[in-house]
Amino acid sequence: MGFFDKLFSGLSKTRANMEELEEIFKNFSRWNDAEFYEELEEMLLMSDMSWDVVDIVIKRLRTRVNLDELTRGDQVKKALTGILSDILAGQDTSLKLGTKPSVILMTGVNGVGKTTTIGKLALMLKNEGRKVLLCAGDTFRAAAAEQLGIWAERSGSEIVAHEEGSDPASVVFDSIAAAKARGSDVIIVDTAGRLHNKQNLMNELAKIGRVIRRELPEADIETLMVLDATTGQNGLEQAKQFLETAELTGIVLTKLDGTAKGGIVYAIASQLKVPVKFIGVGEGVEDLLPFDPKSFSEALFE
Repeated sequence: MGFFDKLFSGLSKTRANMEELEEIFKNFSRWNDAEFYEELEEMLLMSDMSWDVVDIVIKRLRTRVNLDELTRGDQVKKALTGILSDILAGQDTSLKLGTKPSVILMTGVNGVGKTTTIGKLALMLKNEGRKVLLCAGDTFRAAAAEQLGIWAERSGSEIVAHEEGSDPASVVFDSIAAAKARGSDVIIVDTAGRLHNKQNLMNELAKIGRVIRRELPEADIETLMVLDATTGQNGLEQAKQFLETAELTGIVLTKLDGTAKGGIVYAIASQLKVPVKFIGVGEGVEDLLPFDPKSFSEALFE
């Protein structure tokens, strides 16, 4: 299955939630458009696009329809796709991994699919010819290191792990030393998704960041937050909390295939100003896709 086919299939629930859109576009009339915009607004809100984003989209669409004198529903649909693509445009969705080693710090609350995402990302990088080392920095969740070890084996990556309850920063320190000695290209660090309270979690992330910057002062560092798309606006609030401490460089949005809330991508772009870099559209190891803003918007309305 090709890239667009996977994306198209993965967004099926969001599209199904907006099936009425086709009928709405068919019934479009420039001379009696109040009902059209009202129904379109409702559909976009149901996809979890957030009110602020929907307001912007509707206003831009009205302007485009009037300026270009659009009279057919298919023309309006194409204009809408372009407006949504523009909201996501200008974001750097690539990974900056130019140094050896580079570091990818993976954050996110428990249950969002962080460890699985790490495994899929490791496999993707391995297939690109990079030597990957996994760091089991989530020492607080039972069996987290064992789960990461399974993914290390599946992806053909090396792993550094300590005993459960160890200091995560010390695992990161040892992982960096191992990566230098073994000639690893990329270190992917798993981090805790929950500690005794939010402040402890944020302090731990800050400590890990200091160790990385001290030991690898010239390294490229990506800090990616994994969000579960099925949580919609709740996930957005989680990201805002992490942004207070972690210098996020990107979002990985998982479980898009299991939700009708794919519009959350636009809310993330508008409110967080952090690019979505990968999306998860299935359980398979190859179902983690690099995010393509234009293809994403087109797949929603195909």
